[in-house]
Amino acid sequence: MKKELEKILQRVQNPAWYCGGEYNSVVKDPSSVQVRFSFCFPDLYDIGMSHLGIKILYHILNQMDGIWCERVFAPAPDMEEQLRRHRMPLYGLESGESIRTADFVGFTLQYELCYTNILNMLDLAGIPVLAAERDETMPIVIGGGPCAVNPEPLADFFDLFNIGDGEYMLPELVRLYEDTGKNKKEFLQRAAEMESIYVPSLHKPGQKIRRRIIQNLDEMPSPDKFVVPNAKTVHDRIMLEIMRGCIRGCRFCQAGMIYRPLRQKTPQRLMEDVKKLCASTGYDEISLTSLSSSDYCHLEPLTDLLTEYCTPKGIDIALPSLRIDNFSKELLDKLQAVRSSGLTFAPEAGTQRLRDAINKNITEDEIFNTCSIAFEGGCTAVKLYFMIGLPTETDEDILGIADLAQRIVDYYYQIKPKKGRGVTVTVSLSTFVPKPFTPFQWEPQIPMEEIHRRQRLLREHITTRKVVLHWHEGKTSVLEGVFSRGNRQLGQLLKTAWEKGCKLDAWDEHFRYDTWMEAMKECGLTVEEYAGRRFSPDEELPWDMIDVGISKNFLLREAELARQSKTSPNCREKCSGCGITKICGGDECDKAAF
Repeated sequence: MKKELEKILQRVQNPAWYCGGEYNSVVKDPSSVQVRFSFCFPDLYDIGMSHLGIKILYHILNQMDGIWCERVFAPAPDMEEQLRRHRMPLYGLESGESIRTADFVGFTLQYELCYTNILNMLDLAGIPVLAAERDETMPIVIGGGPCAVNPEPLADFFDLFNIGDGEYMLPELVRLYEDTGKNKKEFLQRAAEMESIYVPSLHKPGQKIRRRIIQNLDEMPSPDKFVVPNAKTVHDRIMLEIMRGCIRGCRFCQAGMIYRPLRQKTPQRLMEDVKKLCASTGYDEISLTSLSSSDYCHLEPLTDLLTEYCTPKGIDIALPSLRIDNFSKELLDKLQAVRSSGLTFAPEAGTQRLRDAINKNITEDEIFNTCSIAFEGGCTAVKLYFMIGLPTETDEDILGIADLAQRIVDYYYQIKPKKGRGVTVTVSLSTFVPKPFTPFQWEPQIPMEEIHRRQRLLREHITTRKVVLHWHEGKTSVLEGVFSRGNRQLGQLLKTAWEKGCKLDAWDEHFRYDTWMEAMKECGLTVEEYAGRRFSPDEELPWDMIDVGISKNFLLREAELARQSKTSPNCREKCSGCGITKICGGDECDKAAF
């Protein structure tokens, strides 16, 4: 296979994506391994190698005696063509061997538009895509990640799903598999009894699957090495997870709900990780990752420690996911001590009324105060994220985006008249998608025609070149909305669309919306019944058997407050009774833990 692969790689555009051998990759003696785990990221190499989760789980599994975890990524069309032409199966990068020979094939489910890639990868490996057609000789196919909180659209294709943090659960599953003597039937029966494991073929009516979380991140095993890619990736740097979860409660945000409660690493532990990773990778940039990095309690002491360590070494520090309401000049100065660049914030809505409805909890004064700090500190570029199609949105809210962007431009020239470079305000526009386990899970998504109308309305009311508008194609958002709230019927749609050639749907150049609509018609389904319908609060939802710790009553209360454009306090201000208090302690919790 090695010689055949060498010939194939001469015919593809990015051979470094498929040859393996990267620095810090783990190669084990197959004869010393009892269980082989193929960790699959259902997207291209440069996306998958930028994902922190795969780095963490790859490290944890390979630290275990007798376990070998390999990486697998979706091939680009040119590589897929070569694999099929030469009848070469999809393989792990570490061994070059077919993933069909693995004991486990695990997929991380990050985004609904990657679902067809899962079927395509299984097929390329010679593994039947339907779980019911796989016998004892086939690998156990596992899914996990944020999309697993509604596993039903994928239930026909997976043997089991893990709900929650995988750092402890995956090792336990591997050891359970060994305990059963690698008996697939017995393994699935015993796995189905575990609290956070959903086995679609064995699920009992009324059985609840409860999310499992890591409560103390300092105790979680952290990689001391990252695999360093041989080719440029989207995020080619050290990613340092400073905390998990969020205190904010934005009503559209699934991650902010399903990753509750907020858990933080200590600066001391983070600095240990930084020093090891800098030494083992040679990277010259560190990105502090979380859902809302400026909410990290120890941000100032951490940035002090980082700048002291990084500045002499010429290592940049990036701090994404900043909040407008707690951004300070001190933080800007520390960041710009090692890196000078534009800043990115997410007002999400153009008017105060709509920001209150989605519980963004930022005011216009806070927006302009943040811009003042940034402009006075030398920034000349600000990027702002907004959504269209949010529940209760009107045309006035759309025009408010253009108005806010223009006023930020004007404000820059009030502060710095005729001095230095001009300002650029970039408006990045996405379309609201209703997600499970959010207060907006019952809300309809606006139809395609309305997406286009609202995009045009905004575009027509931006009158200066100082404001640059980017927007995501509405067709992908519509399909995302269908699968986000889908049931098991969508398995047939997914399989039909894939058989018609749909794959790499997250990429504009490969997305085939018309083919998806043909498949939907053949299956007797419509966009309206999934994405475009207002769900009743009384109806049973496809994901109701999953318990992420958030109560449905809390979500309904928040939905009503949204209709009234009323905000709720964040977790540090007051407990809103979301249901996760059995873990975080609610009002009685130690505030330092937040």
